[in-house]
Formats: sequence, structure tokens, C-alpha cells
Amino acid sequence: MIDDTQRAKRRRQSRISPIWIVPAVAVLIGAWMLYNGFINRGPLITLKIENAEGIEAGKTPIKTRDVEVGHVTAVRLSEDFSHAIIEARLDPGAERMLNSATRFWVVKPRIGSAGISGLGTVLSGAYIQLLPGHAGSAQRDFIVLDEPPVAPPNAQGLRLKLVSGLSNSLSTGDPITYEGLTVGRVETTRFDPKARTVTHQVFIESPYDTLVTDTTRFWTASGIKVDISSGGLEVEFGSLESMLGGGMTFGVPKDLPPGHAVKSGTVFKLYPDKASAEEGSFDQFIEYVLLVEDTVRGLDPGAPVEYRGIRVGTVVSVPWKQSSSGSEELTGPAVPVLIRIEPRRWENYAGTERTLAQWQSRIEQLMARGLRASLKTDNLLTGALFVDLDVQPHASDYQPRTHRGRDVFPITSTGVAQIEDKVVNVLDELSRTLEISQPTLVELGKVMQQVNALLGDQATRAIPADLNATLAELRNTLRGYSGDSDAYQRLTSTLERLDALMQELQPVINTLREKPNALIFGKPATPDPQPRAPQR
Repeated sequence: MIDDTQRAKRRRQSRISPIWIVPAVAVLIGAWMLYNGFINRGPLITLKIENAEGIEAGKTPIKTRDVEVGHVTAVRLSEDFSHAIIEARLDPGAERMLNSATRFWVVKPRIGSAGISGLGTVLSGAYIQLLPGHAGSAQRDFIVLDEPPVAPPNAQGLRLKLVSGLSNSLSTGDPITYEGLTVGRVETTRFDPKARTVTHQVFIESPYDTLVTDTTRFWTASGIKVDISSGGLEVEFGSLESMLGGGMTFGVPKDLPPGHAVKSGTVFKLYPDKASAEEGSFDQFIEYVLLVEDTVRGLDPGAPVEYRGIRVGTVVSVPWKQSSSGSEELTGPAVPVLIRIEPRRWENYAGTERTLAQWQSRIEQLMARGLRASLKTDNLLTGALFVDLDVQPHASDYQPRTHRGRDVFPITSTGVAQIEDKVVNVLDELSRTLEISQPTLVELGKVMQQVNALLGDQATRAIPADLNATLAELRNTLRGYSGDSDAYQRLTSTLERLDALMQELQPVINTLREKPNALIFGKPATPDPQPRAPQR
């Protein structure tokens, strides 16, 4: 009996007590919550950033459209210590926003050409802004941008690439204007040290993207432009934003057609100013060399080449050397000047379209007819020169020749050069005249010395007194021949008789003139006149 009773007690003690049900349920609930949290947690992303200033683990949020969608969980350095790594956990459902088009950047107070932004973070602290992407493949690793993107990747508009030189310094966010209206921004700027060029990626907003065509030219826009020319003073003012921070503008030169629409990714050249952009439209040209024997002072690269006042080309190099190394020296008295004839300028006025070969043949025909180049003064104040082309009917015959692989354009001296030549010729003639007259001047000096010696002689000094005495005697003598004197009356009577005698001798003189031997043989008898019969 005892054994059975003990066995019954042991069976009752081996049963699980109901009190353990509560902890078991709690464990099950906790495990479910852990499992549910693990299943429903948001994605973990990794962000690469150059400087983690203002970013703190567990405090810095990630927002999009001012709605918090995640937070930073860890901040650490990269293995090579060149940048910082940020790990962040996003809210569930954020996977759809993460792809290759997603952009991240840090929102903090900024002052730039686009204005002042991020002032709200002065009190709340910096946060990471997420710009959702809507294209591309899924992605979990991203690079934090240094600056906020100008436009979303899927924004309606046109993205272009502009290539410029080092002088065109633009930065991200600089405005792009059209006729003073801001229509886009510079997104990125990259410098290529090998090519020494700067590539700008720009974004033109819709609907202004239709203004960009294949004939459009881009150039940097300065705030104030002052142009002094023969037409007067011209001052242009840009927008206030471009005056403070610069920027660029674009347009179609007046000499080009409107053109056709372009696609995103098209590459354009960025010109330093509007004048250069207009010059850039003349990409077809014929090069000639001018062998200038006059001075080229005042003739600079970029000077116009004109035909009767119409610009048809541009001066390229003064002086010009074909050697790329620049070690080739000039030979001869002439200075080579490289010019370009740009047929498209000519076509704007002629209204015809020809190929370069046709234009070159036409120019050679004009050369044969007397087309010549000359240097003329463009500005009297600055002394600037330009190349003038004109047909000279009396020009010497044109002989085709080349210089360092370029055809030589015949040139004549006109304008200032001719005036200088004339002045030099006059001075040369004057110099030769002085050289010829030098011996005469020496002889004249000797004569003057003799005259001075003669005037200094005592006998010469007595001549005026003797001359005065002689004149006094002559005056007294002439007084005896006055009109009332007897001598004057006798002289008058004698002259009258002499005149009567001459009148009497006049027939005799006439006879002797006709027949000199009349005094010896006498005058021949004159036959009697014969009467004529009356006419019926």
C-alpha cells in the first residue's frame, strides 16, 4: 500500500503546473514579434560620403518631401580612411524608391548662386534628403552628392553637355538664361587635365527645351558688357543673378537658320562671349596668306576681313608660322599673315550657296580681274587695322603662288602705307636736293664773303657819295631840257622836220623794196590801161 501511495504522489508531482503557461505564452509572443519585426523591417542601405559633418548614428533622419522614411544606424570610416561610410535603415515599403536613379544629399545651410537654402536645419540639425528614383535596377549602395541635384533624373527637359576652355569658369547651380529668363541650371562641372577642357552637364527645363536646336550657340553671360565701336557706346546688363554669380545664355545667331530639335546628351561648345559664339557659326573657311611688306602694327588676330565694307573673313594669326614647334624663323622682308575667307558670311549677302571648291574658284577669278587685299585703319584712336578686299582694275597681273602650303592672296599698299611711302619719297627727294645744292651753298658762301669784303673797302664806301654827286649834276643838266626851255623847243622842231622827211622818202623806200635796182635802171613804164567790152 505504501508503495502504491508513493507512486501516486510522484505522478501528481510530475505533472506541469499551470503557472508556467503565462511565461510560455510570453515567450511565444516575443518570438512572434521578433520574427514579425525581422520580416517587416525596412531595407538597410550604405551611403558613401566624403565628410560626415553633422551626421550622427541614431539621430540623423532620412527624409523625402519632408517625411521621415528612415534613420542613420552607424557612421564609420572606410578601410583606406579616404571617406566615411553611413549605414541607414529605411522604413518598410521603401524598397520601391531605391534604384540606380535614386539620389541622396545632406541638407544643411547653403549659400550659393541659386540662393540661400537649408536654414531650417540651423536648429533641428542636418538630415539626409532622399530623392526617389523611378527607373533602373534595384540598388542598396549609393554616393551622397556634394550639392543638391538641379533637377530630378526623370524631370521633363533636356540634358546637354557643354565643352569649354579654362577661362569659362562655371559652377554647379549657375543659371542658364534665354533673353534674360532663367530656363535651366548647370548640374555638374568636370575638368579634364589632359585635354585641358571643362565639361558641364546642364539641364534645360520643359517647355524651354524646344528653344535648343542644332544651330544653337551657348556662351558665358557676364553681368555687364561694355562695347565701344565706331557706332558708339553700347552697354548690356544681364539679370541680377548673372551679375552676382555669372552663368550662361544661348541663342541662334542671326545668320543661321532656326535648326532642328536635338536629343539629350548632345554635345555643344561653350564660347566665352556672344561675339565668339557668332564667329563659331562660320566653321567652313578658305585660308590664304598675305605677305605684308608694310608694318603690321595694329593688325591683331580676330580683325575683320572686309569686301567693300562687308565682312567676309577673319584674321587668324599675325605673324603666321606653319611650324607647330614655333622654331621656324621668318625669311625675307615680308611678314606672313594668315586669314580666312568664310563663304557663309558672303552667302548671307549674295543669297547663293556654293561649295568651298566653287568659292575658291570664284575668288581666283576675282584675283585675275584685280581683286587685291590691303591694310586699312579701322580705328584712328587705337590704330587698329583690318584687311580690305577690293577689285583694282589697274592692278598688276596675278601670279598664283603658295607660302608654306597656303595660297598667297595678292596684296597692295594703300591707305596709311601709301601715305607713308609718299612722305618717305618726298623726304628722300628733299635729301637728294640738299645733297646736290650743297656745293652751290658753299660757293654762295664764298660770294657772300667777297661781297662783305667789297662792302668793307674804303673805295666802295665812297661810291654812294660819288653817285649822289653824279645824280645832282644829271638833275641840273635835265633841267635845261624842260618843256619851257629853248633846248626843248629846238629839239621838238628838229624831230618834226625829221618826221616830214621820212614821209617824203616813204615812196622811194617802197620802190626800192619792190625793185632794189630802180635807182640804176629807173622805174619800168606802166602800160596804158585797156578798156573792156561791156558784158551782155
